[in-house]
Amino acid sequence: MTHLTYLVALLVPLAAMAAVDRRWRLVLWAEPRRAAAVLVLGVLAFLAWDVLALGHGFYRRGGSSLMTGVDIAPDLPLEEVFFVLFLCYLSLVLHRLVHLLLARRAAPERIEERERSR
Repeated sequence: MTHLTYLVALLVPLAAMAAVDRRWRLVLWAEPRRAAAVLVLGVLAFLAWDVLALGHGFYRRGGSSLMTGVDIAPDLPLEEVFFVLFLCYLSLVLHRLVHLLLARRAAPERIEERERSR
């Protein structure tokens, strides 16, 4: 089981974030096609960045008994895909939450402005 620890440590918060997203319809449940496209593009961009960095020797795959040992490319572990997916999804969820909170905060000010202009 230890060889799945890191992968599970990524999948559990990813699932929890998906539950939050579903509950409040923030990203994937708000605009599924658009959000999926942004997630796929973000993951591909970061994976391309990883491949370039690996190719130029900026970093290499570390060894750990907590990882699956499955590489999707030389020195690019399977867990990296889920880590990048988690980061991209988290960014989208946080962006939407901040947007909603700022909109909610500005709403009373807009109502007051409308009433004053009457």
